[in-house]
Amino acid sequence: MPTRSLRLSDWPTNERPREKLLESGPSSLTDAELIALLFGTGIRGTNALDLARSLLREHGSLRNLLTASTDRALNSRGLGPARVASLRAALELARRHYLSALRAGVALASPSDTTRFLGAQLRDRPYEVFCCLYLDTRHRLIAFEEMFRGTLDGASVHPREVLRQALAHHAAAVILAHNHPSGVAEPSRADELITLRLRDALALVDIRVLHHLIVAGPYTVSLAERGVL
Repeated sequence: MPTRSLRLSDWPTNERPREKLLESGPSSLTDAELIALLFGTGIRGTNALDLARSLLREHGSLRNLLTASTDRALNSRGLGPARVASLRAALELARRHYLSALRAGVALASPSDTTRFLGAQLRDRPYEVFCCLYLDTRHRLIAFEEMFRGTLDGASVHPREVLRQALAHHAAAVILAHNHPSGVAEPSRADELITLRLRDALALVDIRVLHHLIVAGPYTVSLAERGVL
């Protein structure tokens, strides 16, 4: 095993993150190796991999590191504006990847079809976001929009705005989604009431509400599966 004093370029070829990724694929790399590859270089006295390991220990997990506030991240040894920007860009690329995959024409007929996408979009937001996925007659994605933002206590959702956007997109169906930053996915009575209000408003123009999904950390709850829709 290479010593801590060695630069990554001095390591055996099959142990370097870049060569390991090209040889065996990105899934073969640890979290620390992926971060090291993203950084490219370390800091004085610490190579990129050891720096990545140190940051993961400090923040407790990959998720915590990627979603740390700017001030919190910049207070970490070895993280300057450029590296913080790289981490944020990597997370945003993942979100856009899932969005582009849905826009390729996949039909969204069940909650499981959208769980991964919505998890990537909503799970790490520090505030509540209410979103709509507008679908065509074959339940393919037309547009994904963040409609309303709220506080940790909730978001004010206006059915008129959802209806207006649905008509503008010529949508035949809508999937509703919002997150619970508290990490508790259980729907509230307010969640159930707004679901019914939106269902009834959109039904007046023959637009179906297929699902209302609540994302809370790694958990997702469907109000349709709960019998609300």
